[in-house]
Amino acid sequence: MKFKRRSPLRKKARRGFQGFPVATIAWYGPDDQRASKVAVGIIIEDGGEPQALERWFSKDQDIRQDRIIGAEIQQFIRSHGVKSVIASDGIMGCPHEEGKDYPDGQTCPLCPFWAGKDR
Repeated sequence: MKFKRRSPLRKKARRGFQGFPVATIAWYGPDDQRASKVAVGIIIEDGGEPQALERWFSKDQDIRQDRIIGAEIQQFIRSHGVKSVIASDGIMGCPHEEGKDYPDGQTCPLCPFWAGKDR
């Protein structure tokens, strides 16, 4: 995970599992260097599906460094009473959604970096 050094999200994620609800944070970008999308899901119980899901986007900068979006993520997590945060170590893949932004079974035409990579 690549939060700012003193980020409350980083601190909460470093504590490990503290119980449910759990927030999952996944970063996505056009390559493995710049995140342009973050998806945050809230899981209420073990084995459960996310009960809430929010996505944020940034066209101009690495979203991991955006203070406004960071504050919005923190508020989203607080509003669901999250006890644990689990975040991806890095950028997980393309920010575009298969079947929505491009046809199922094809590679994203906007993110050639991810073509053929196991994400």
